Amino acid sequence: MKSVCVYCGSSSGARPVYAEAARAFGLALVAADLTLVYGGGKVGLMGIIADTVMAAGGRVVGVIPELLVSKEVGHDGLSELHVVADMHQRKKMMADLSDAFVAMPGGAGTLEELFEVFTWAQLGYHQKPVALLNIEGFYDPLIQMLSHTVEEGFMRATYLDMLQADAEPAGLIDKLRLYQAPAADKWAVNRDAV
Repeated sequence: MKSVCVYCGSSSGARPVYAEAARAFGLALVAADLTLVYGGGKVGLMGIIADTVMAAGGRVVGVIPELLVSKEVGHDGLSELHVVADMHQRKKMMADLSDAFVAMPGGAGTLEELFEVFTWAQLGYHQKPVALLNIEGFYDPLIQMLSHTVEEGFMRATYLDMLQADAEPAGLIDKLRLYQAPAADKWAVNRDAV
């Protein structure tokens, strides 16, 4: 594992703990000699983690759509900044450049990016780990909702188990390194029922 894609808010959140966690995760990535791949912004948690990694001597690759550059939210102090046409190209490039995916706290965009790569993992489009940096239980309600989908028969427990979570940056990086994708075939049950 050489690079980790981090999805996180373009806001810093309501409490200082989120910015503190972004700094801690940035330092943990540098300590583990991992490149940060992220959405290329200079604001919110995105800007905090990128600035932290750069200041600590790490490598940061940003991918940002032209529209967001024109709104002056693009970070111009990165190791690499790729400007792409739209959000679809952004997400594909970020996925292609990354060996693992981590969602920190964020809003709808963060959740959308998380669920896309989580779904791709379930379908077998990639074998990369997908994880949550669960700062002070931020993602507990989401984990509870996903557990509910398992209980109600809409997702297998095997797939919920694919989603790694930890409150501590170093612990999460260890989980990413140790991750083994399950051998399960998502569609086997449906084929067998026909």
